[in-house]
Amino acid sequence: MSGKIKNIIVAIDYIESHLHEKPDLEAIAEVLHYSKYHLHRMFKGTVGLTIQTYAQRRRLTEAAKLLVFSDKPILEIALTAGYESQQSFTDSFRAMYKKAPNRYREEEEFYPLQLRYILKENPTNLEGESNWQQKITYATDTDIPAWMELVHLVIDGFPHLNEEQYLEQLKEYIRNRRALILKDGDTAVGIMAFHEVTDVICCEL
Repeated sequence: MSGKIKNIIVAIDYIESHLHEKPDLEAIAEVLHYSKYHLHRMFKGTVGLTIQTYAQRRRLTEAAKLLVFSDKPILEIALTAGYESQQSFTDSFRAMYKKAPNRYREEEEFYPLQLRYILKENPTNLEGESNWQQKITYATDTDIPAWMELVHLVIDGFPHLNEEQYLEQLKEYIRNRRALILKDGDTAVGIMAFHEVTDVICCEL
């Protein structure tokens, strides 16, 4: 399993360093000394997306970030994202984000389609543990660093996160026993909080 994970990490690293290009399945397969068909099955089985879909969602996510946080022309952003024309970029962006790039820019609210997929070489195998549900506990103040580490990993440094406000709210959830955490050793692998009034799940990772 660890060898498979290492190879997927290499594939992801390759994709991330070539986001300005269309994904070249043969080139990635050559790096790993696999057939492209074996790579396709292995990547989809691990990540849950094909290489092409993962790369497209990553490219559009980075383009969306530029739309909101830069003044670059849309054509320049399209070319940076590996599209041959502004129209082809607009078509792909609208298909994924359900709005045109210029409309997305006007709304000034960035959210990702796909963050970089991060794998551990020795992943936790909760499926192999029959009592993993029993490891879900109420979070305490001592869990806050592990909780925030997972938040930072998942949100990829969202510019819209008000960390001070988030921490205040998290501490309130903890005091009211409305914050749950699942840990693997000292690492948080799942977190969940419930709104005090509505009992709606506020976050689940």
